[in-house]
Amino acid sequence: MSGPVLALTVAAVVTNGLRAGLYLAFVVGVIPGLRTVEDGGYVWSFRAINTAILNPAFLALFLGAPVLAVVGSLVRVTPWSVAAAVCSVVTFVITVAVNVPLNRGLDAAPVRLPGEMAAARSAFETRWNRWNGVRTVTGVVACTLLAIGAAG
Repeated sequence: MSGPVLALTVAAVVTNGLRAGLYLAFVVGVIPGLRTVEDGGYVWSFRAINTAILNPAFLALFLGAPVLAVVGSLVRVTPWSVAAAVCSVVTFVITVAVNVPLNRGLDAAPVRLPGEMAAARSAFETRWNRWNGVRTVTGVVACTLLAIGAAG
């Protein structure tokens, strides 16, 4: 593998691994922790997370992971690289199509009257957690396939 192809491959593995790890951190730590708080604490905490995560580091991983996987699969076409690119793009699409709209809905939900915090949480939590789990799996599979392809 030439220097530029190796650099591209390493960058794809690392960005996809870090993105999958971020989503996994929610599965193993953030979500279990938030399950223990009352509705208001949950809503305000998740709103704070939604605001804080929109930063250059997250955006570099979020956009860089699928781009690097796709470019890598075009430069070095193997079954591993193509499958990895598909999984990485699926991870991106799930986030854009499901998790981001749910985040925006939670951020816009009315939370002033009694019961509104519970309603906002109810409309968000189960669906967001389910799809975060799916994108975690597709992200881990993308990283794994990229690593297998790099090793082979």
